[in-house]
Amino acid sequence: MLYSLRSRLMLSFSILLIIPFTAVVFIFSRESANVIQSSIENSTLQTIDQFASHAGTLLMQIEDTGKQVLSSPFTQQWITTTLNGGSSTGERYLATQQLRNFFSSYTVNNSNIISVSAFKEVGGGIWTQDKSYLESDWYKQYRRYNIRWTGAHRDRDQIDESMRQSEVNSLVVPLVQLQSLNNIGVLKINYPTSLLRDDIDKIRFGSSGRAFLLTGEGTGVLNQDLGGSRQVLSEGLAYVKAHSAGQISGIFPLRQKDTDYLLFYRKLPAQNWIIIGEVPKAELYAKITQIKQTLLLGSLGLLVLVIAVALWLSIGITKPLSAMARAMRHVKHGRFDLALQHMPKVRTRRSEVHYVASVFEQMTHRLKYLIETEFETDLRRKNAEYKALLLQINPHFFNNTLEIIGGLAAMKREDLVMDATEALAKMMRYSLDLDSDLVKVSEEIGYIRDYLLIQKLRHQDKLIFSIHSEPEAESLHIAKFILQPIVENAVKYSLEKGEAAEVAVTSAFRDNRLWLTVKDNGIGMPQEMISGILADTELKSGIGILNDKGNSIGLRNTLSRCRLYYGDLFEVAIESEEGGGTAITLKLPPIRS
Repeated sequence: MLYSLRSRLMLSFSILLIIPFTAVVFIFSRESANVIQSSIENSTLQTIDQFASHAGTLLMQIEDTGKQVLSSPFTQQWITTTLNGGSSTGERYLATQQLRNFFSSYTVNNSNIISVSAFKEVGGGIWTQDKSYLESDWYKQYRRYNIRWTGAHRDRDQIDESMRQSEVNSLVVPLVQLQSLNNIGVLKINYPTSLLRDDIDKIRFGSSGRAFLLTGEGTGVLNQDLGGSRQVLSEGLAYVKAHSAGQISGIFPLRQKDTDYLLFYRKLPAQNWIIIGEVPKAELYAKITQIKQTLLLGSLGLLVLVIAVALWLSIGITKPLSAMARAMRHVKHGRFDLALQHMPKVRTRRSEVHYVASVFEQMTHRLKYLIETEFETDLRRKNAEYKALLLQINPHFFNNTLEIIGGLAAMKREDLVMDATEALAKMMRYSLDLDSDLVKVSEEIGYIRDYLLIQKLRHQDKLIFSIHSEPEAESLHIAKFILQPIVENAVKYSLEKGEAAEVAVTSAFRDNRLWLTVKDNGIGMPQEMISGILADTELKSGIGILNDKGNSIGLRNTLSRCRLYYGDLFEVAIESEEGGGTAITLKLPPIRS
């Protein structure tokens, strides 16, 4: 099968189509995945950069606001009145009221700022007039670490209760007199935490990835819920501190709890803040995975289609050729009916293969017709020659028999004369009846018994014969005159040995076949002669039924005639030894009518 045309065609299609197609799919998948992956990473970084730009703009505006408020005449007047110990209570109250009005109007005119507060170390906040701010986290961090930008918190020093309940982030500015640079407290610019938190919460990577705004120490700036991302963010922040010196933004992988993450960061150096985003790789590249799967499934489907088309093409070529090859093998052995059964069915002659198959089928029909016609003609000729030869044999045998009868009459053996005359008459009637080629075994055995009786009368004690026929075998039919040539040879070659000739003829029914055996004690045959005789009987064209001499019917002619008549159902067994006699057994199919 490996060397069949179909196998070679499929192998060629596999090499020419599957391998290049697989390589193209692999390269295209890998390159497209790299392009999409790079695009996703760049897009994610751009999103973080956009938020960083937005936050930077807002924080710069807050810082400008702090400078403007600090340098305002109202603020400086209030600071001067506070520093001037000789100011009256009315002057201090007036200065405080003017500063409150200024802060209120400034807050109203600036949509990004919720409020402005000022805190004196000696007098407390401008709105609540107490020193509770000294215990607040933002003030302690400012005093201890000089952290000017606070995290999200609630500020009590506000103009009304609703403002006190809102989360704010603040810029803390030293409250100093610009002329003397004397510091009396802090100026606090508050902006709503939601101003940045709402925007950063909208940033999503994949299905669960988020971005967070953290301080350099890892605490949240906008009071975001870190949830299960706390450990990943902590490790990511440590990695940024250790490996990103001099870099403002970047991407790096992180593995935590058997899960691969991808982290994006963008630093805000002025505030010592960092925007950091985390997302599982599987989620971020889910689109790539989906595209790969779609591409793989599409490629697999296309590959199956290509293989199906290739198989269809190869079958369309090889199937009729294979059928023709089987048919040719049958034609080679002369089995034309089987060849026509295996002939490919030709529906159209458009292709060269189907045209060749159609022509071969026509040629087979023509060849079958010619061979059958020639065989029938040759068979008729051989039968005519055979019957003509029998007519030539009968007169010769008749003359010999008459001489025997004459000799018996001279010896006054009337009983033997009557037996010989009766046997000769039976043989003549049997020989001259040429209407049918099939006779009963009992008739053929009777002919042989009469023949051997006449030969016995001729050779006297030099010939001993025996005939045994089973009743079941006698009712079967055989081809006429197939035993007489074999018995004649047995008598002839047994007498040549110089001793008394012993001939035995038997018919039996065994293994659902008719066995006819002729055994003698003659000179026997060498093995080479036996092989040659058996080889001649394999000829099935009718050639060799009659020998070239035309004046005797030998063993070869008899066996060839049986082969021609019975075909493959005929078998012959020859057992012979030089000087030890010969036994020939004809095994024929049973013909009951």
